[in-house]
Amino acid sequence: MPDAAALRRGAHDAVESARDVVLGVSRALHADPELGFEEHRSAAMLRSVLADAGLRVEAGVGGLPTAFSASAGSGRRVVALLAEYDALAGLGHACGHNVIAAAAVGAGIALAPIADELGITVRVLGSPAEEGGGGKIVLLEAGVLDDVDVAMMVHPGPADAAYARPRAVAHFDVVYDGVASHAASYPQLGVNASDAFTIAQVAIGLLRQQLPDDVRVHGIVREAGTAPNAIPDRAVGSWYVRAADLAQLDALFPRIAACFEAGALATGCSVELTETSGRYADFRTDEALLAAFVRNAAALGRDMDVDETRPDGMHTASTDMGNVSQRVRAIHPYLGIDSLPAVNHQAAFADAAATPAADRAALEGAILMAQTVIDDALAHLEPDAPAAHHPEEP
Repeated sequence: MPDAAALRRGAHDAVESARDVVLGVSRALHADPELGFEEHRSAAMLRSVLADAGLRVEAGVGGLPTAFSASAGSGRRVVALLAEYDALAGLGHACGHNVIAAAAVGAGIALAPIADELGITVRVLGSPAEEGGGGKIVLLEAGVLDDVDVAMMVHPGPADAAYARPRAVAHFDVVYDGVASHAASYPQLGVNASDAFTIAQVAIGLLRQQLPDDVRVHGIVREAGTAPNAIPDRAVGSWYVRAADLAQLDALFPRIAACFEAGALATGCSVELTETSGRYADFRTDEALLAAFVRNAAALGRDMDVDETRPDGMHTASTDMGNVSQRVRAIHPYLGIDSLPAVNHQAAFADAAATPAADRAALEGAILMAQTVIDDALAHLEPDAPAAHHPEEP
């Protein structure tokens, strides 16, 4: 039986040896943010780094040009390390996906030389368009994860948190079409598309009293006319509905859709509502994997918050990693980057994602995922053996 402690120390040392590569990935992605499904430079750079490290690289998996797979080992059990690298429009890497990708690369590099010893195939899976678009859903539907047994990633946040509790979410666009007219001379000839959104938002506001506490409805109006003296004949918006799980989302979505239909009915506009990706699922945490991650984090001096009821909502957003977790054993812990008062999806968080604290999260995320994979793989090599407790390790 392989020496678990030695393997964990080896993974730690391997990531430290690859420090310049890991941090170079994080900083390069941060300096050159690309939007979902447009991450061509980012994906090419990640593929090149992983190929240089000796992994077998395949571009364009699942029919997505900016997705990729980089594998090492030939074991029957497949472990996927999910890399995200898309940015937010106007905000750059304000969710820290540069850190996510760097940690996945570092863990893949550390695990590649020992994958066969562990009886696994390790796969760094590049998944585009997490910030809307559902790249992982596309990969799931294409069968890219059909052979995967374990999937994991780490995500930067304001503070450490072991549990991911993302909500299910539906992303959709709303388009109202009306009739343009002069707003002063011939208003009676117009059908105001902008007014339709006003009515819809009032209806949603009134509906909130009857919505469960864990439901969120939010969005933006992207287009609502071009001149104040011209009645808008077209209005366009993008909206999200979040719920505790897919079942609750399915039940509530028609009520939200009815609010937008009310805007059309009241104004005389036509309305088109189009979901822009598959629905993101709620997240299912694998407790055994998470327990190993938390133990390893303690050895690095990270006291992971395991309170599932924390009030700040930091880790209750939505992710297509939830869909992955519905299929395979998965974890999605958060590593703090000392960003407070800035939180994810704020411009100041983008700044925080390129700091020494973010560098530490990228390196330690790589170490912790590699060590957790080691613990899990050894547990499957010897299923009856209890997980080792090792707070003294570096």
